[in-house]
Amino acid sequence: MNWLQRLNGWQQLLINMKIHKTSIIHKDAVIGDNVEIGPYCIVDENVIIGSGTKLLPYVHVYPNTKIGKNNIFHQGCIVGGNPQDLKFNNEYSELVIGDNNTIREYCTLNRGTEASGKTIIGSNCLLMAYVHVAHDCIVQDKVILANGVQLGGHSEIHYHATVGGMSPVHQFCKVGQHAFIGGGRVALQDVPPYILANGEPLKYAGINSIGLRRRDFDSDTRALIKRAYKILYLSQFNRSQAISEIKNKLELTEEIKTIINFVENSDRGLI
Repeated sequence: MNWLQRLNGWQQLLINMKIHKTSIIHKDAVIGDNVEIGPYCIVDENVIIGSGTKLLPYVHVYPNTKIGKNNIFHQGCIVGGNPQDLKFNNEYSELVIGDNNTIREYCTLNRGTEASGKTIIGSNCLLMAYVHVAHDCIVQDKVILANGVQLGGHSEIHYHATVGGMSPVHQFCKVGQHAFIGGGRVALQDVPPYILANGEPLKYAGINSIGLRRRDFDSDTRALIKRAYKILYLSQFNRSQAISEIKNKLELTEEIKTIINFVENSDRGLI
């Protein structure tokens, strides 16, 4: 095969994969079937992009980024950039993204550092415009991060949690599953699962009743969760006493076990 045939073959591949002619794709990048790459995108070396994923204009995917299937990255996203950490010394690290995520305009998603080696974003998440996910974060499945949310390094957002717009989450903080943080708030400590967090400073504002109903948690389950948090937040017990009371007085369903595990493993303390 001569050079002209190879060139024609590559051009046909670009057409089949819907890669715009102005984009720059490293020869070592692995691009799946039916991937669409719009104008002026850059895909660097050691990148994997799963089938059906779309990069809209001006998306830059940096080295050591692994992207799953059927994601959409809107205009101007920076995917897998270097950590904003002065300790970072160009060690190998990754950004790993699952499937079916919507990443809106100008999100910045950083790789990990040697601390954990990777930043992880799960599947079926919605990251709205200008979200920042820092190094070594873990964002689990079905998370919603509204416009302008800023995640500090090593923070964790658990399954189906929602963080309202313009709300920063301090480094190393955890937000429990099905929790909801109101917009324009600051999370300086861990936010337990199933609750609504609001106010300044951020505090427990009841359980996330609307979200739990929408996700088919029945009334008995919601009532049990509410009882657990009444013991934890509205009694005179300290944290260890409250957990002991919950263990002794409440049925240990999966939801109650999740609450106990979260509280017992909180390093930064609870809001």
